[in-house]
Amino acid sequence: MRGRMISALIAAAVLLGGCSAYYRSGPEQTGPAAELPEQTEDTTIGAAVGPGGGVPGTADITIESLELPDAENAAVNPEIMIAADIHYLAKELTDFGDAFEEMAENGDGKVVPYVWEIVDTFLDTVVERKPQAVILCGDLSLEGELLSHQALAQKLGRARRAGVKVLVIPGNHDINNPKAAAYQGTGTVPSERTTPEEFAEIYGDYGYNEAVSRDPASLSYIYELPDGTWLLMLDSCQYEEENLIGGVIRPETYEWLGHWLETAWHDERRVIAVAHHNLLEESRIYESDCTIEHGEQLEQLLDDWDVTLFLSGHLHVQHYRASQSYDIDEIVTGSLSIAPCQYGVLKYFGPRTYDYHTEKLDVAAWADRHGNPDGNLENFDSYSREFLQAVFYNQAYSGLGDAGLTAEEKDVMAEFYAYVNAYSVAGRAVEIRDDIRDSWAYQAWQEYRRSDIRSMYMNEILEDAVCDYNIFRRDDE
Repeated sequence: MRGRMISALIAAAVLLGGCSAYYRSGPEQTGPAAELPEQTEDTTIGAAVGPGGGVPGTADITIESLELPDAENAAVNPEIMIAADIHYLAKELTDFGDAFEEMAENGDGKVVPYVWEIVDTFLDTVVERKPQAVILCGDLSLEGELLSHQALAQKLGRARRAGVKVLVIPGNHDINNPKAAAYQGTGTVPSERTTPEEFAEIYGDYGYNEAVSRDPASLSYIYELPDGTWLLMLDSCQYEEENLIGGVIRPETYEWLGHWLETAWHDERRVIAVAHHNLLEESRIYESDCTIEHGEQLEQLLDDWDVTLFLSGHLHVQHYRASQSYDIDEIVTGSLSIAPCQYGVLKYFGPRTYDYHTEKLDVAAWADRHGNPDGNLENFDSYSREFLQAVFYNQAYSGLGDAGLTAEEKDVMAEFYAYVNAYSVAGRAVEIRDDIRDSWAYQAWQEYRRSDIRSMYMNEILEDAVCDYNIFRRDDE
């Protein structure tokens, strides 16, 4: 029977404490790009966050005050659009000089030079599509700059004014981040960080002000969608003094969770859980800082109260997995700002009936509509793909070093590494898995050094390539 007592679990939910694959920067090289096939403004509420913290001036909305959707609300588009890891940067924080270019070219593939156009294209799509809600599951800013959060919230006002609910939670980059900076000339200068209280105030109109309940110990909250479904928006981040990469659910938050999940179960509410960090160990490729610490406790709690769907981001890779221990599916949406620059679309009909797929932003069409003559925007699919692959190429080429290989051999191996990684990020490595094992480049990586971290990484990608991670359907009813 669902709804077992959780006191033992709450007592055990302690120990704060973890995403990275094998990203490293290296000297810039110029590498060829492999082709990927086409794919079919705002305000209030402060929160004192942390152990012992409270939320001044807020109160839970009682179940009795909630109403089921009326006929008008029932007619809304049932889709939920999901975007992750936007990493938005306020334009005031860059002069587009050398420091900015170096950051972009030696990052992890985020198309930072066009993040503004990416977000505008996404909002055009949101306004046109009018889903019942948009979920932004963390890492809203590049490195937690206060100006970046304020600028993004102002942009999101367009969707809100169009009647679309936009709901946010923080990611590990968003709060108390010492890397918050402005890019000027050949260097950087510190930019004002964002506090937990400021995050909740800036995004007050994007979930916090209309929450059914807010957790006094974190930036977690519960939001009711127009169709009556509850979104359990979990703050899995650690930022009490400064931000940490890894995720955790605070002990006090488990207490709040237990109460509201029991309430939802007795009131026959459907619940979808959302966090920035991953609930499950999605792959051996991502060994640290990705999953929520002691996530098995959260798995058990959600399973106890019949929550079967968990949405997250953080990986910058399109992926999903079913729990091996409980009746829970996790869908990880890749970064909106990394090729192929896609978002998720979810239709949720109940705990065991839902349909998810991804769709790619058409930035070129946006540029055409708005008369933007930038050639990179007009050919954005190929530009963003080449941008991503150049990052991976440089990592591999510099990593090969002086290994007794010719420059031509290193070039082919680095191109191959970039090619495999681009498919993995898109969640589509299954399309190339069977064709590449006999290639010279793959064999060269194996012979070069099987213990090399990049060689191991590619083997893990191929072992994990068992399906297209852009489509997930479940219908057990």
